[in-house]
Amino acid sequence: MSLAAFLAFAGLVLFAVVSPGPAVLMSARTGLTEGFRTGAMLALGIASGAVVWALAAMFGLHLIFDAAPSLLWALKIGGAGYLIWMAWHLWRDAEKSFIAEDARPVPRSPFMAYRLGLWTNLSNPKAVVIYSSIFLGTINPDTPTWVLACLILLILVAETAWNSLVARIFSMDRTRAVYISLKTVIDRCFGAALALLGVKIVAT
Repeated sequence: MSLAAFLAFAGLVLFAVVSPGPAVLMSARTGLTEGFRTGAMLALGIASGAVVWALAAMFGLHLIFDAAPSLLWALKIGGAGYLIWMAWHLWRDAEKSFIAEDARPVPRSPFMAYRLGLWTNLSNPKAVVIYSSIFLGTINPDTPTWVLACLILLILVAETAWNSLVARIFSMDRTRAVYISLKTVIDRCFGAALALLGVKIVAT
């Protein structure tokens, strides 16, 4: 694999990672409400979901979707339903009072945070299409296995690092103080954004 191809791959992955979506929204809110450590585990789960989709792209799952569009449609419906379910809970609980400014709610366990991140990313089957485009556009069919493994590792690191950074920024005291003062508005904005993303998955 040439240096130019690697840089093209890395640039496209970075673009895919930082693009706003359910993963970024969940990282931000988890950092706000449960702190950076929980947000980092969520980020690792998100990255694991990205690796699943990248492997699926590598092994040609997009070809199956092309041959059986109903399968992709079913995955879109399921993923959109999951996002809308999360959006409903955020909207419904938006008016519940938060705790004192000098404390945090008890964060979910590392495994639960990881699982939430994993399912958040797996709820968007369009990721396999994006990664398919990246692989097809930058990787030759004769690329060695060890190079492909390094590229998958790059995706894992990029997804974990970016979403951990988002969680870290939103876990800061100043950011959190703003959240406490505007909890109802912010939670409902998060909920509405997740719902819109769910609808977008089905519509596109």
